[in-house]
Order: sequence, then structure tokens, then C-alpha cells
Amino acid sequence: MPSRSPYTRPVRILLVEDHDMVAEAICLALERSPKLKIVARAGSVASALVDAQRHQPDVVLMDRRLPDGDGVTAIAELLALAPDARVLVLAGEGSASVAARVAEAGGAGLILKARGLRELEEAVHRVAAGEVVFSQDLLGDVLDQLTGRAPGLGANLTPREREALHLLGEGRTTAEISDQLGVALNTGRNHVQRVLEKLGARSQLEAVTIARREGLLT
Repeated sequence: MPSRSPYTRPVRILLVEDHDMVAEAICLALERSPKLKIVARAGSVASALVDAQRHQPDVVLMDRRLPDGDGVTAIAELLALAPDARVLVLAGEGSASVAARVAEAGGAGLILKARGLRELEEAVHRVAAGEVVFSQDLLGDVLDQLTGRAPGLGANLTPREREALHLLGEGRTTAEISDQLGVALNTGRNHVQRVLEKLGARSQLEAVTIARREGLLT
């Protein structure tokens, strides 16, 4: 059963999702409940910030990957504009490191799109009630990372991947990294891609930013 909401009116939701079909399905699913109301839809970080300030929603349901940025990175700015809002990140795929970033940024949780619309509705109710919600397959690892029981971000990088990361930090291209490591271009690309996956980054620039924040690069 959904958690008891502290609101006597419907929970007001700002949905941030750039794919129209996905957004429409989410709206239809959530508005089946008389206790939930979509007050605005945005398709980018920039429009989400405008709508958050204008509508002061109770819950921001935020896609992680947006055309102009990462939804996780936008959490702090969203909360500065709508301090009473609770931000629930919706992701196509996730990892403990990404979920830990959500928690550290002040987000109320992360749920995977694969979990289904009914579970999403339940998560929105729970977040509105003040709970922190993470998909069950991420929860244990998130707690370990936040309490320091898990190895730090980047601890599972291989020596080759660490070399690739340091070369990324120097601004080298994938071709230059491959040449420096003495490997074929496809092998160099694979090293770089694994660095991104292990750091929970979607671009080389984001990987370098995360690595600097985590002390992996100086």
C-alpha cells in the first residue's frame, strides 16, 4: 500500500522527461490516482528549473539523462529554487555510485524505469510521504557506499583503465589514449568506455569531473 501522504490535497508533481511517449505513459499512470497531480512537464534541465520555481511542486520526477545535462547534477539547483520539493530520479539504468550521488546531492531516491509504472506510482507516494526510495537492486550497495563500507568510487578500475582516466584528465582523445597505451583503437575505446561505466558517467567530460571530485585525479 502507498505510504500515507502528509498532504490533504493531491501531491503536485513536476515531470521532467524528454521522450514524449514515455512522459505520456507516466502521466497516464500517475494521474490514475486522485492523490497525484502532474502540474507541469519539462523536457530539459533548463525548463525544469523554470517550472520548479514557477510551480513549487511537492515532487520532481526527474529523468537522469536529458538533452542539456544530467538530472543528478541538477538536483542542488532544483532544490535551491523549490526548497520544499522532493526529487526522485528516474533512470534507464543505474549503479550504486549513481544512486549514492543522488543521495549526496539531496535527492529523495532513484528508481529504474524497468521496474514498471505501478512501482513508480508507489515510489512517488512514498517520496511525498518523506521516505527515501531506491530500487531494491541498488539499495544495499547504496547504503554500503554512503556508510563507507564499500570501496570508494573508482576502486575497481584496472591499472589500464586508471591510465586511460589520467590521459582523459589531460584532455587526450581516444586515438591519443590508444596510441599512448600502445593498443589498438578499439581496445582504447573499450578502456575509456569501461571507465565511464565504472564512474557512472555518460561522457568523457563527466568522467573527468567525477574523478576530480572523488580525488582520482589531481
